[in-house]
Amino acid sequence: MREGRAARTARRDREFDAFVAGAGGRLLRTATLLTCDAAAAERLLVPALAGTYAAWDRLGGDDPYDVARQELVARFARSSWRHRRPGGGLLRRLSPRERLVVVLRLSEGVAEEQAAAGLGLSPERVRVVCARAVAALCAPAPAGPAAP
Repeated sequence: MREGRAARTARRDREFDAFVAGAGGRLLRTATLLTCDAAAAERLLVPALAGTYAAWDRLGGDDPYDVARQELVARFARSSWRHRRPGGGLLRRLSPRERLVVVLRLSEGVAEEQAAAGLGLSPERVRVVCARAVAALCAPAPAGPAAP
C-alpha cells in the first residue's frame, strides 16, 4: 500500500514538474503583467502554483494551465489593493480590475464569457472595462512634473 502511494506521489511530482517547466514562464509573464513588478509577480505565482499542486490529483480532464491561471487571477483579485501603487509601466495606469480584464482578454486570449464568469462580472461589463482600459492605454500619458 505504501509503495503504491509513494509511486503515485512520485508520478504526480514528475507531472507537476513537467507542467511548471513548460508553463511556468508564461504564468510568470501573466503575473508580471498583473502586478507590474517582477518581485510581486513571483510572490503571487508561487502560492498559485502551490494551490495548483495541491489540486493536481483532482484536475481530472481540466487543463492544468487554466487551473493555475484561475488560481493566479483569484489570488491577484484578492490582493489587488496591494497593487494600486503608482509606478512605471504602461499597465500601471490601469486599475487592478482593468489590468485583470486586459491581461485575460488581450494577453491570454480568454473569451469574454469565460473572463466574465471567472471575475464574477457580466460579459457586457467585461467588454466595457476592456474598451475603457484600451482607450486609457492609447491616450497620451499624463504630463509629469517638469524636469529641472
